[in-house]
Amino acid sequence: MYQQHVFVCTNQRSDGRKCCADGGAVELRDYAKQRLKELGQHGRGKVRVNASGCLDYCGRGPVLVIYPAGVWYSYETQADIDEIIDTHLLGGEIVERLRLPSATG
Repeated sequence: MYQQHVFVCTNQRSDGRKCCADGGAVELRDYAKQRLKELGQHGRGKVRVNASGCLDYCGRGPVLVIYPAGVWYSYETQADIDEIIDTHLLGGEIVERLRLPSATG
């Protein structure tokens, strides 16, 4: 069981349409996992970061969603990931500047 679960879309499309992988999602997912490990916050009873297939928000990507809160974020840089980790995952506050409306497709 985990306190929080982060699903990071790493979908790569082959038809030329925008996708999260084009925005560096794989590398930024790896960065988030490593940073949480360094902080002692990754793993059972803490936070789990997973790669996800398409979350149907590719036009706003890269994107991730954090459960159980159900908060969706768009991000671009390691600094954005740091802010999500520090403010949301560790601090319990939503990062409004990166927040997306609830995804419905």
